[in-house]
Amino acid sequence: MKKKIIFSMSCIALLSILLSMVLSGVVSYYDSLEIVKKATIAESHYIQNGIALGGDDYLSDIRSAGYDTAAAQSVRVTVIDTDGTVRFDSVADAANMENHNDRPEVIAARENGAGESVRESDTLNVQSYNYAVMLSDGRVLRLSVGMKTVFGSIERMVPWMLLCSVIILVLAILLSTYRTKQIVAPVNAIDLDHPMENDVYGELSPLLLRLQRQNETIKEKMEELHRKQTEFTAITENMREGFIVVDAKGDVLSYNTSAVRLLDVHPEDDRPQSVLAFNRSPDFRNAVDSALTGTASERITKLAGRSYSLIANPVTNDNGVQGAVIVLLDVTEKEENERLRREFTANVSHELKTPLTSISGYAEIMKDGLVKSADVPRFANNIYTEAQRLITLVEDILKLSKLDENAVELGRADTDLYAVAQEVACRLKIPAQQNSIVISVQGSSAFVTGVPYILDEMLYNLADNAVKYNRPGGRVVISTGTEGGHAYMQVSDTGIGIPAADRERVFERFYRVDKSRSKQIGGTGLGLSIVKHGAMFHHARVSLESEPNKGTTVRVTF
Repeated sequence: MKKKIIFSMSCIALLSILLSMVLSGVVSYYDSLEIVKKATIAESHYIQNGIALGGDDYLSDIRSAGYDTAAAQSVRVTVIDTDGTVRFDSVADAANMENHNDRPEVIAARENGAGESVRESDTLNVQSYNYAVMLSDGRVLRLSVGMKTVFGSIERMVPWMLLCSVIILVLAILLSTYRTKQIVAPVNAIDLDHPMENDVYGELSPLLLRLQRQNETIKEKMEELHRKQTEFTAITENMREGFIVVDAKGDVLSYNTSAVRLLDVHPEDDRPQSVLAFNRSPDFRNAVDSALTGTASERITKLAGRSYSLIANPVTNDNGVQGAVIVLLDVTEKEENERLRREFTANVSHELKTPLTSISGYAEIMKDGLVKSADVPRFANNIYTEAQRLITLVEDILKLSKLDENAVELGRADTDLYAVAQEVACRLKIPAQQNSIVISVQGSSAFVTGVPYILDEMLYNLADNAVKYNRPGGRVVISTGTEGGHAYMQVSDTGIGIPAADRERVFERFYRVDKSRSKQIGGTGLGLSIVKHGAMFHHARVSLESEPNKGTTVRVTF
């Protein structure tokens, strides 16, 4: 901008000089022409009077007076006869001159008494002013005065104008440079953060006002952007899902902590990196490639032994695909729960089918009259036993469903585990005696805030299993108390024990270590599952210790 200002001012200065030179030349020319006209007309009157008084002798005096000299050559006196013949010329030989009747000034003088004309000379930038007047004897007296043309007048001023141009151009450059610095310096010194606090010349006030308004607008936009960024970060950082945003080249633009955790990567924040640095598995790569070509994809993939729902959607606008959003959701538990649900459904169907088949078979035999009267009580007892088993199974399934769905009636109360243990031991006393098993209660009072009937169900199932899977003459000990500030209940037996390979699975629904023995004793395979879910409901921990042929100990710590 500084160079433009200097160039503009220099051009203006040069243009002004050029215009001044032309105007001065034109004015000077017309002023000189007017002076020449007046002087020539006055002189013509003097010569006209001289001829009238002295005749042609006066013309000789004119020649002898020096009108034909080089110094006075600018004034030329000519006398033209009535037929156009030159009778006298102060410069040239009249006998050798051509007829002058065709000259404009001569024609005008013959018609009007006087005439004038301006003619270009053969000499460059020189012209002549011709004035003719009619004499009393019919001849024409003409005076010709040589003078510069307009261009000649201008030409005389060129050297001086050039000198002035150089001086003015230098002054214009110096002045424009100085003024430019004065203009630019306050602009460069403006405090953009606080524009209204600047001390500048008045012409910059509108600029400062606009800067102030622009700063306010930018501040509002930045605050809004920061708020949205904070909201976006808060949302994405609290998502369980992994979240990755990539551009059209596959470089990562943004990601959240869950993505880093799920993919187990440590990205470098200092430089852009490809999304393949997060994971290079075929499923991941294919999903990203598909999204970047404009096709959304969703698939279940295995990463580091876990199951993930991988969703990749393209981000598009009028110019095509601009990037992609990749969402990772850990669905390992969901997949496992789905597997368990299918397994549970299959097991429930099987477990329900077994007693129903027995009941249907016994009933069909009795309906067809194939049972002797003496065997009817036995068949009826078998039907009753299978029906009771079916009822127990349905009740256990309902209990588990309520625990799964947290649909338990929350009648919480402070419950003494020692009192619960005594009640359970009392209920199992007869089944224990039938198997020659001694059941006892040890320990001290231990209070837990919980749902009493769930606590009772948990301890009953543990003790019932200890009785069922014990050996004749064995022992079952129910213990309660407090250890390390935590209440606990524990059931120990001297039964058949659990092999090491089965200890992790005994809490699964319908899982039995010895299916043939379970069938004989009428177990549903849901007892320990109820214990596990009851413990989860009360935020308790279940531990199991067992050794084949020596016994098992199960403790629930609250």
